[in-house]
Order: sequence, then structure tokens, then C-alpha cells
Amino acid sequence: MKAKATRAKATKKRVAKARVTRARVAKPRTAKTRAVAGRARTAKAAKKRVARAKATKPRLARVKAAKPRLVRRKVAARSERALAAQAAEPTKLRKKKLRSDDEPRLKEKLKLRDGGEQAAPVEAERPRRTSDKPQRASDRPQRASDRPQRASDRPQRASDRPVSEKKGLAKGKGAASIERRPGRVPLREPPRIVTLPLPMLPPPRRATIEERSALIEQRLNAQTEEFRRRYIESLDMSWIYHDSALEGVVYTFDELRAALSGPAPLVADSSLQPTYDDIRRHKEAIAYVREQGENKRAPVTVDCVKKLYLILHPEEGDIKTVKYRKDIPQHRLYFHEYAPPDKIAYKVRQIIDWLNDPETRKTRNGIRIAARAHYDLLRVYPFPNDSGKVARLFMNMLLLRTGLPPSIIHSTERQRYYEALKGSATTVLQMVQESVENALASVEKLLDEHETRKRAFVS
Repeated sequence: MKAKATRAKATKKRVAKARVTRARVAKPRTAKTRAVAGRARTAKAAKKRVARAKATKPRLARVKAAKPRLVRRKVAARSERALAAQAAEPTKLRKKKLRSDDEPRLKEKLKLRDGGEQAAPVEAERPRRTSDKPQRASDRPQRASDRPQRASDRPQRASDRPVSEKKGLAKGKGAASIERRPGRVPLREPPRIVTLPLPMLPPPRRATIEERSALIEQRLNAQTEEFRRRYIESLDMSWIYHDSALEGVVYTFDELRAALSGPAPLVADSSLQPTYDDIRRHKEAIAYVREQGENKRAPVTVDCVKKLYLILHPEEGDIKTVKYRKDIPQHRLYFHEYAPPDKIAYKVRQIIDWLNDPETRKTRNGIRIAARAHYDLLRVYPFPNDSGKVARLFMNMLLLRTGLPPSIIHSTERQRYYEALKGSATTVLQMVQESVENALASVEKLLDEHETRKRAFVS
């Protein structure tokens, strides 16, 4: 029973709700309700128009920027349609629309049209209405500086002709072409920017070692006698120090200065006397190298090699009595192979003959010849002592003959130098070339500093 009562009660509620709904639907709309609905519709339509205008403006701007010719054609076509509509109107209506000061021109136009002659350009004579005003910056009259050249100065392209002229030419009729309005100047195309590649300048030619050496010699000759004397003393001291250090003998600065300063000094310690004698003999050998380097016409013989050894070891006698080594020494520095004693004289003559061969001078430069002679002479190792010094002095004599500075191998390159002697001649050549370039760079730096100080003192 309870369930039936509940269902009946729910049915009544549904029926009452349906009656109320039907009453609301059947209720007539009042004026207020209609006004509210109209305002809602108007607001909705306004929102749609605003949204459509916002979406249309960027698109038109893009079209105008991307297709200026198309926009000009549309404007020309619109003007042509307006003129055609004006011509179709009755004469009386047109007279009412025109101002009184335009009547003489209108009569002249009508007389020409009624006489069957070709109609004169109309657009330039009719009054300009508000709708015909230019709406874009491209339609405004340009300044005299921005105007393009006259039509007689440049060829007219087909794309720049009026639309009406194109249509008349296409139809083959003698219809009058509408002239452009005064101030309506066609847009000029932006000038084409052509990027040309930059010219590739050839790199500056680097001066050769021979040219640098000749220039340094000129700069040295232009200096004072005092400067050249100090330069030679400093060069000899460096030469003796590094050349002796390669053999394992290291001199101090005081020992070098004491031994090289004029006549033999009085030595308080007798143990230093042999050291001073070795330094002075080494300097004498360097002086002989310079003398032979300046005398380029003197022949290079075996006696030059023996003379260098005799200067370092005067106790051996003279050139006729000097003898090569008689055994194969176990040297603690030179670990490369030596020539057997009975082959020394032959191999030394072979080196000298190779130097005097004209083909050698044609195919090799001065550094290659001097480095190879030094390498071959040390592979022979002709003397029992100081064969390394003799070979390097002989190499520098050959370099000075070709106008190059001496090659002073630095003492810090000692281990690399001995490893190169055990290898090929190419490694020795590389070390010799590096030492010559370093010598040139140091002299150039010295001259630059000296000339800078001189200019500063004079100014």
C-alpha cells in the first residue's frame, strides 16, 4: 500500500510540473520581453561584426603589402565602373549633381561625345568626390625627389598600363583609355640589391731567410761602431757558451767575460787557466769561420776542416802532420755509428767533393747544404776530440758563405740534437733551420728596440 501511495504522489508531482511548464510556454510575450530579446540579438550581431572586422583588417593589410599592383588594378576598375554609371545617367541629373563652375567643361565633353569623336579623358576633368580620395599612402602625391623618371626616359611595362587600356587592346576596339589621375603615380619597384663577393686579396708574401738576412746586414751597417762591437761580443759569448754546452762543458758568465776581454788576464787560480785557453781558442776558431765566410771565392777543401781542428788543438802540429783518429771511441754523448779509421780520409774527401759539385748548388739551398755537410761529417767523426765542434764550425762557415747568419743550436736542445744525429738528416736540417730563424728574430728584436730608443732620445 505504501508503494502505491508513493507512486501516486510522484505522478501527481509530474502532472503539476507539466501543467506549469505548459502555462509558461503558452504565456504571451510582453513588450519588455521582446525588447530584451532584441537587445540581445543586436549585441550578438555587433560582436560578430567586430570580430569579422578584426579578422579582415590584417588580411587586407597583408594583401596590400604583398600585391600593390592588384590593389591598383581594383581601384582603377572601381573608378571605371563609376564613370560608366555616370555616363549612363540622364544629362539633366548630371547637371544637377555638378557644380555651376563645371558646366562649360561638361558642355565641351557632351559636344565631343555627340559629334561622334573620340571621347576625351574624363577622369582628369570631373570633380573629385569624397569617395575618390586616396585612402592609402601609396595613392598620395609623392614629392619631387620621390617621383620616378618621365615616361619618355624609361620603357613602360605592360603591367604598369591602366586596366582600361589593357581591356581596349584585348578587345580590339577603339575605346578611349582613361588617363591616370594627376598625382596618381605608379609605385616603383624597390631596387634590387646585388651582393658582390669581396675581392680575395692575395696573402702578403713572406720574406725569405736570405732576404731577411740581407736586410739585417744593412740595418747593422747603418748603426754606430759601438753598437756593432757590443753586438759581436754578445754573439761570440752566446756562440761559445751554447756550442760548448752541447759537448757537456758549461762556462759561467764571469769566465767568458774574463777570457774574452782583451789580452790574457792574470789568473789567481791556476786551475782556471785551461778554461780560459779553451775559450780563447774557440773565439779564434769563430774568427777564422767569419774570415772564410766573407771570402766566398776561396775554395772549400779538406784543409779547412783540418785548420778548424788545429785552432782548437794547436798541440797537434800543422796541417801536414795532423792525423785522423786511429780507433773507434766509446763516446758518452754520440751514440751513432762511426766510420772505420781506414775510411775516414776517403769519406772526408767525398764530403768536400759533394760540396764543390755544381749540381749540388743548383738543387739545394744554403741551409740544406750546410746541414747535410754537418750531418755527414759527424757520421764520419774524423778526429779523436771535438769532432762535434769542428762539424758545427764548418757548417756555420758554409752558412756565412751564402749570406745567412750562423746556426747556434741552443743548449736546451741538447738531447734532441743527439737524437737527431742518430736519425736521418732531415731532422738535423729542421733543427738547423729553426736555429737560423731564431737568430734572425733575436737580431731583429734587438735592432727594433735600439732604433726605438734612438728615436725617443732624438725626439
